[in-house]
Amino acid sequence: MALFRTRTDRATPLDGVDAVFADLDGVVYAGPHALPYAVESLNRARDGRAVGYITNNASRSDVSVAAHLAELGLRVEASDVVTSPQAAMTLLDGVVAPGSLVLVVGGEGIVTELERRGHRVTRSADDRPDAVVQGFSPDVGWAQLAEAAFALNAHGGPDVPGGIPWIATNMDWTIPVARGIAPGNGTLVSAVHTAAGRFPLVAGKPERAIFDEAVARFGASAPLMIGDRLDTDILGARRAGIASAIVLTGIDRAKQLLAAKADHRPDFILGDLRELHEPYPAVETKRGGAVRVRDAVVRIEGNRVVVVDDGDGGLDRLRAACQAIWASSLPIHALDVPPVLYA
Repeated sequence: MALFRTRTDRATPLDGVDAVFADLDGVVYAGPHALPYAVESLNRARDGRAVGYITNNASRSDVSVAAHLAELGLRVEASDVVTSPQAAMTLLDGVVAPGSLVLVVGGEGIVTELERRGHRVTRSADDRPDAVVQGFSPDVGWAQLAEAAFALNAHGGPDVPGGIPWIATNMDWTIPVARGIAPGNGTLVSAVHTAAGRFPLVAGKPERAIFDEAVARFGASAPLMIGDRLDTDILGARRAGIASAIVLTGIDRAKQLLAAKADHRPDFILGDLRELHEPYPAVETKRGGAVRVRDAVVRIEGNRVVVVDDGDGGLDRLRAACQAIWASSLPIHALDVPPVLYA
C-alpha cells in the first residue's frame, strides 16, 4: 500500500470504499466526549456505505457502546459495533466445549458475550475454570490479575498440556482517556504473563480475528480502517489486506509516523475526520528524490532530512517527509530529522 495517490484525480479517502471501520478511543472520542468533527464526519460517511465501530476496549458491551455513540450524536445500532470480546468468543469456541466455565478478568463486555454464547462465568480460580478471558476494565486490580495467574498455573496436567486456554481481548499498551494516556490491557496482560510464564491468544487489533469479524458482518469488499495507533489499527488493517487511514487525534503523532516500519504505514494521514470528505493530495517524486505534496517539498541529502519548502507548514509537510523517509529505506535512527517535522 502506498501513502499517496500518484494519479492526477482529486479523489477523497472514501472514494471506492464500501465500508468504514472506525476505532473509538482517540478517533471518535477521548473519555466521554466526542473529538472535534468526528460525529458529523462519520454520519456523513454513512451515506452510501456501512460504518462500523471496531474497538479493542473490552470494558463495555456492544449495546452500551452504541448507546454512548448515539448520545454523542452518531447514527448507530448495536450491530454496528464490533468488539474485541466478540472476536475473542470465536477464538474461545475453537478451544473449549459449549457451556464451559470461564474465568473473566474484565467487565461487562466479556461477560455479555460469554453469556450470549452459553458459557458460564466465574471470577475465582478455585472454581477450576476451563479457560481465562482477559480484557480491559478500569476497575481491574491486583486481585483479579492474581486470580488469572492462579488459574493458569494451577489447572494444567496431562489433559491440558501447558495449562488451560488463555485469551486476551487485546494487547494495547496504553489507552487515551479524558485526563491523558493511561495503561491499557496489554500492560495488565503483561503482569499475568510475568506470573504465568506464557502468552495468551489475542483476539483484537492488530490480530486478524476482529477484522475478519467486521468484514463478514458488513459484507465488505473494499473497507477503510480509521485508527489512531500504528501498532494496532494500521498494522492490523495491513495484515487483513484492508486500506487504512491514521487520524492524528489520539495516540500516535508525527514522531511515530516518521519512524513507522513498513507494515505500520497507513494509506492516508488525516488531521481530523473532516478530511475523509476532502480531496487527498497527490505525491510527486521529483528529480533527485525530492517529494512534493502540494507546496511542501522534502528530500533526503545523505543522512539529513531537508525541508525544502514548508508548504502549509503542517500536514502536507509531514506527508511529504514520511514519503521521503519511507522511500529512502533508511532507519529513522540513522537520519538527522529537523525538529520542525515533529511539530
